[in-house]
Amino acid sequence: MKPTLFVLAAGMGSRYGGLKQLDGLGPHGETIMDYSIYDAIRGGFGKIVFVIRKDFEKDFKEKILSKYENHIPVEVVFQSVDNLPEGFTCPADRVKPWGTNHAVLMGKDIIHEPFAVINADDFYGRDSFEVLAKELSRKRDREGDYCMVGFRVGNTMSESGTVARGVCNVVDGHLDTVVERTSIGYDKDGKIVFTDENGETQQLAPETPVSMNMWGFTPDYFKHSEKYFVKFLNENINNQKAEFYIPSVVNEMIHNGTATVKVLDTSSKWFGVTYAADRPAVVAKFAELHDKGEYPDKMF
Repeated sequence: MKPTLFVLAAGMGSRYGGLKQLDGLGPHGETIMDYSIYDAIRGGFGKIVFVIRKDFEKDFKEKILSKYENHIPVEVVFQSVDNLPEGFTCPADRVKPWGTNHAVLMGKDIIHEPFAVINADDFYGRDSFEVLAKELSRKRDREGDYCMVGFRVGNTMSESGTVARGVCNVVDGHLDTVVERTSIGYDKDGKIVFTDENGETQQLAPETPVSMNMWGFTPDYFKHSEKYFVKFLNENINNQKAEFYIPSVVNEMIHNGTATVKVLDTSSKWFGVTYAADRPAVVAKFAELHDKGEYPDKMF
């Protein structure tokens, strides 16, 4: 059975403004998602599931889904702040979504095979989809046998400002911890640095693996996530800013022995529109990829 690609498309780009998922950045108006779907199909994925917000369903279906439907089976699920486990009621003043792992939970009723999770607004590159599909197609004999694509941090930087990345500590090819580091950027000598929790500047080697939210799970992940979400809500339901993130669930499962996460290396270069100033460079990169023949003029 081919794995499914689960695309997290419910977020709005607060720094960038507007629905960047629908922004045409390719030479023929292609969105970043178009490239991900194209790479996923040729990489070996068999179905696409999008999680979106109900309020842009019409726009999304007209501009996005209609393109893919003749190429691969497509389904849509919706993330809303009031979709909570039994016994919990969303606070009336809660506006902020509950986070990436809440979005993942929206797929539990329709995904029954190994699946990958990606962000809608990140370009991951052909190689990353191939290595992930291959790993997800491997036969498994236990629950909690997961994976993630570890991008080399030097392949994920923005020229327009600092970035936040999940810096991975890898032991024997498997994830030990992922620590969210903010304000990763270049220093005056072109080295990649960040400021740690003690205010000290730390350097990262360009090949250091980081998480770009490209995960590989099996359906048992939903069961574990639901359990952790109940725990999260018991502690945070009235905290307006608290979010239920994928790395926090993964970290907990690794440390209590419930899961192992194989870290897959990729030569792919990530890019995305983190800042509005990134847009021209991204447009130029897509034009270059088309010129090289990496993508055809008509993908869909």
